[in-house]
Amino acid sequence: MPSDQTITLSEASALLYKQVSRFSNLDEYEWQMLEPHLSIRQLKRHEYFIREGKKGNEVGMVLQGTLRQFYTKDGVERTTYFFFEGHLMSAYISCLSATPSLVSIEALSDTTYISFPYDVLVRLYQRSMGWQQFGRRIAEYIATGLEQRMAGLLLLSPEERYRELLSGSKSLILERVPQQYVANYLGITPVSMSRIRNRLLKKPPR
Repeated sequence: MPSDQTITLSEASALLYKQVSRFSNLDEYEWQMLEPHLSIRQLKRHEYFIREGKKGNEVGMVLQGTLRQFYTKDGVERTTYFFFEGHLMSAYISCLSATPSLVSIEALSDTTYISFPYDVLVRLYQRSMGWQQFGRRIAEYIATGLEQRMAGLLLLSPEERYRELLSGSKSLILERVPQQYVANYLGITPVSMSRIRNRLLKKPPR
């Protein structure tokens, strides 16, 4: 969605339906169960979708903008994920367990997203097999992503992790995220990341 274009709730709902359909083929009646609970929200740069210590109660999908998810330990932030257009987002573990969130999700740019309450989704699980399938497949998707992220941090070198960002959908991270957050995501300093990038640039093409 272009930054100067205002999106209507109807248009945003259609985009959300397209993403939800990747996980479950809902019929029209099942989708209509959710539609009355949808709303469009905005965040200014550096505002938060969720802060550490707050209970998660919302599911969103990014319509425009960039956000990052991070943990904080002894005042040090550890970035674990970035959200772009079309990404579903929530403080999932907090919503699931009804406990304060361990993660924060911060807007890195002015952001627009479509939102609905998590407790509405839980009620839909009880009413619809299609929504149950969505919930199961979302959980599987999150579990797969967590394992891949963990494996990358444990098994790949910083240079190998950087190379992963050069191809596929992850290239958006390099294009749109400030360098200090990219380095934090890779688990290295900005200086180390600059050295890796410069080293790769000097290598002759294979």
